[in-house]
Amino acid sequence: MSLSIGIVGLPNVGKSTLFNALTKKTVPAENYPFCTIDPSVGVVAVPDERLTKLSVFSKSARTIPAAVEFVDIAGLVKGASEGEGLGNQFLSHIREVDAIAQVVRIFEDDNIIHVHGGINPLSDIEVINLELIIADQQTIAKRRANLARDIKRGDKGALAEGELLSRIDAHLTAGNMAYTATLNDDEKKILKQLNLLSIKPMLYVLNKKAGAVNLDETHDQRYLDLIDFLAKQGALHTLVDARIEQELSAFEGEEKEMFRGEMNVTDDGINALIKKGYELLNLITYFTTGEDESRAWTVLRDSTAPQAGRAIHGDFEEKFIRAEIIHWDELLDAGSFGKAREQGLVRTEGREYVVQDGDVIEFKI
Repeated sequence: MSLSIGIVGLPNVGKSTLFNALTKKTVPAENYPFCTIDPSVGVVAVPDERLTKLSVFSKSARTIPAAVEFVDIAGLVKGASEGEGLGNQFLSHIREVDAIAQVVRIFEDDNIIHVHGGINPLSDIEVINLELIIADQQTIAKRRANLARDIKRGDKGALAEGELLSRIDAHLTAGNMAYTATLNDDEKKILKQLNLLSIKPMLYVLNKKAGAVNLDETHDQRYLDLIDFLAKQGALHTLVDARIEQELSAFEGEEKEMFRGEMNVTDDGINALIKKGYELLNLITYFTTGEDESRAWTVLRDSTAPQAGRAIHGDFEEKFIRAEIIHWDELLDAGSFGKAREQGLVRTEGREYVVQDGDVIEFKI
C-alpha cells in the first residue's frame, strides 16, 4: 500500500530540512523562499521494535519494515489559491498526497528570515489553512455549477449532493477545515470524488531550533495560543528540531545515541513524527515472519483478513481460504510456532476477521 504525506508550510519554516532528516536525501534547503519548486519524494521506514524482535526470533535472512512516503512541497504563501508564488502548482502537489504534515516554526532566530517578518505560529497556520479553504471553495463552486442543470430538473442525487456542498461551503466560509465537518459514509464518498485539500488529515509539526529562542521553552503566549487551537481542533501534533535531526541522520546506532546525548536531545523527534504520520493515515501493521524474511505489512485499520492479504498479493484476497493468526508478543512468549499451537494460541480465522495491529499472519489459499 503506497500512501503519501505532503510536507507543507510557509517558506523558511524548516520543511526541506525536515525532509532531509526524514529521508537522508539531499534537497535544497536554502534560506530564501521558493528554493524548492518541484516536490521531492522519499520513502521512509516506519520504526518498529516488534519487527526487529520477530526477525531475531525467526533468525530471518531479511528484515523489511513498513514504509510511508513523504513529499517535500515548496512553501505556500498568502494568495497561493489565486496563483501567488507559484501557488497553483504547489496546490496541485498537495492534491496528490493522502495527508498533510504542516510544518510550523516556533523558534525566533534573526539569521533566518520569516516571510511575514515575525514569528506567530497560529497566524502562519491560518495563512496556510485559508489558502486550502479558498481553493476548496473554488472546487465546490465549479462542481455546483456543473450540477445546476440536474438540480433544476429535480434529480435526487444532484439535489443531495448540492445540499451537501452548500453545507460544506458554509463550514469553510466560517474558517473551518473540511476534515472537521461531521459526515456520514455516503457524504464522505461524495466529497472524496472532489479531492478537497482541507479534508485531508493534518499533522502539525512544531519545529524548534537548538540555540534559538523556542516558544515552547519560554512558555510564550503565542505557543499557549497555538496549543489551545490544536486542542480545540482535535489535531495531531508533534515537536521536532529539524536541524538537529538532520545532523543526527548522518549517524547510526550507538554513535547516534552518543551524539544525541551530547546535544541534550532526549527524544527521537523523527521517529515520533513517522509514527504520528502512520497514525494520521489510519494505518496498522501486521507481520509475516520466517527464516527467509520478517516483514511488516501496511493496511488500513479495520481491514478484513482477505483485504490485508491483498497487501502481499492479489491472490491472497481472491483465493483466500483462511488465515492462521497469533499476536506478535504471544508468539515470542511461546518460543516457537509449534509451542504456540500446542498452547492453543494460534487461531484459525475466516474472511470476516478484522486484522489487529501486531498480528502475525500466515495466509492459506
